[in-house]
Amino acid sequence: MITIREARDTDTSGIIDIYLATYGEDYAYPQYYEEFEIKKLIFSDETLMLVAEDVDEHRIVGTASVILEVGAYTDLVGEFGRLAVHPDYRRRGIGTQLLEQRLTSVKDRLHVGVIEARVTHPFTQAIALKQGFAPVGFLPLKYMFGSTRENMGVLVQLFGRGRELRRNNPRIVPEIYQLAGTALEACRVAVDVIVDEESVPYPFGHGFTISELTTEGYSRLMRIERGRVRNREIFGPMRLQYGYFKLISHKSKYLVAREGGHIVGAVGFTLERLDRVVRVFELISLRDDVIRFLLTELEERCQEEWDIAYMELDVSAHAPRMQRTVLQLGYVPTAYTPALAFHDVERLDLVKFSKLLIPLDIGQVMLIPPVSDLADLVLASFRRREVLPRLGEVVDRVGLFSGLEEEQLERLASVCTHTTFDTGQDIFRAGEPCTEMYLILDGEVAVFVEGREGRIGTVHAGECLGEVAVLTGGEHSATARAITPVEAGVLTKKDLQSVVRLRPGIGVVLYRNLARGLGEKLRRADLDILDE
Repeated sequence: MITIREARDTDTSGIIDIYLATYGEDYAYPQYYEEFEIKKLIFSDETLMLVAEDVDEHRIVGTASVILEVGAYTDLVGEFGRLAVHPDYRRRGIGTQLLEQRLTSVKDRLHVGVIEARVTHPFTQAIALKQGFAPVGFLPLKYMFGSTRENMGVLVQLFGRGRELRRNNPRIVPEIYQLAGTALEACRVAVDVIVDEESVPYPFGHGFTISELTTEGYSRLMRIERGRVRNREIFGPMRLQYGYFKLISHKSKYLVAREGGHIVGAVGFTLERLDRVVRVFELISLRDDVIRFLLTELEERCQEEWDIAYMELDVSAHAPRMQRTVLQLGYVPTAYTPALAFHDVERLDLVKFSKLLIPLDIGQVMLIPPVSDLADLVLASFRRREVLPRLGEVVDRVGLFSGLEEEQLERLASVCTHTTFDTGQDIFRAGEPCTEMYLILDGEVAVFVEGREGRIGTVHAGECLGEVAVLTGGEHSATARAITPVEAGVLTKKDLQSVVRLRPGIGVVLYRNLARGLGEKLRRADLDILDE
């Protein structure tokens, strides 16, 4: 018989044995293999820890915990973590029982519950969905388990007055809209976001000096209210108010920017060296131009000094300028969590942004719907980021983009995906439906028409392919085949129409350039015919 109870009066060795059997000896958080650390969790007022016991065998076979106050998100946020069942006892419903008891024990004490679920197997996802948690994101390669990095699904549940206290009508940039809408619908929250197309990113400042926070600078930094008390745009599990020495004990650091010896801003972050993860939790500033400087300096240290693989920060869904800034710095929206942070008198939606400093190789995952739907959205955004550097290399040769401002170019590139074709591979064939156009970044493509011998034209790097059918609808009238290895950006008809609808100015430039490009290709085709 299996019973679920609080972990008090439990032999901690049984809990440690479960972690060893589940995660192996190289768990990213080795403190959970230490008796003293387990006891601190068991007897802490901020943590609920449960165990599943096989009464007949007098054996601990499962464990689960809830961190009831997740740092500076403050007020009634709980992280449902470390649900582990010994492999010998899986598929007996023990994980479901543990989660049910956790919910029963803490739901009256929370407004928001959060789960980061491993996706190497479907168990945690299935249990969480069954108990009312909804998927809101996907975090690729966030944690180390053994010698490999693993992906995590993010699921949440709103309790009590969490929905009532949620601040309505978040303002988000367009790149977040699909993720936000999918997450809000999954949580059964009205999709009330307002798309902000006009907010510009924070400017990049120069001439600041940078150093780590010391006790001498702590009191000076405490006097800056912007970003710490007023106009908070970044939220996380710690805050400067916690006290300097508590911050240090929680592996928290600040990089401080000075001008002429005076502090003008600081960025706070946690540094997990075993996981190679940096998580930004606070950004304090006196001026706009120090914000981007601080985030850039932090990334440089992550790459050059600490060998970080994954960076993360949570931005208010009511702060489109900060959203636009981190997007331009290469971060990708990976989760949208309603009502996660309490600020002033309301709960704010937060957008989690992640940046990989290593190649995206998600390995083997076992995703189940609707978690897989969120993962597809996030991974598509990461792959779109691959297009931006390549576009930057050829932008001066891309006739399609002639006349676009830098911000407009980035907006258009944000909806492009990246693909390659081998020599001899058909990109599309005559008669097939047309749903996307291609921007050739490298290589050459031959165009053929049925009934005519040989190619009727060649498309080179910097030119478009398939744009006529996208603009007019219907089917492809010709076949396009790579005659060298080809690298291309892909813009779907749906995404193009969405961008043009929201940003008519981009549409005017694009359609003008498409017409010019079509005319040039027709002229070359006529010359090819005359040469035959």
